[in-house]
Amino acid sequence: MGNLLYLLAVILIIGWILGFFVYSAGGLIHILLVIAVIAVVLRLIRGRAV
Repeated sequence: MGNLLYLLAVILIIGWILGFFVYSAGGLIHILLVIAVIAVVLRLIRGRAV
């Protein structure tokens, strides 16, 4: 499950970077960034807690 969360975070960050350069997604870019950051933080917290 942890690997899935990490993979999701990486995909969201890549999507944010692509959207940042394309400028076609508008506010969706920032939502993707926030979700990716939350996923990475959760991954770090859960990884250290286990």
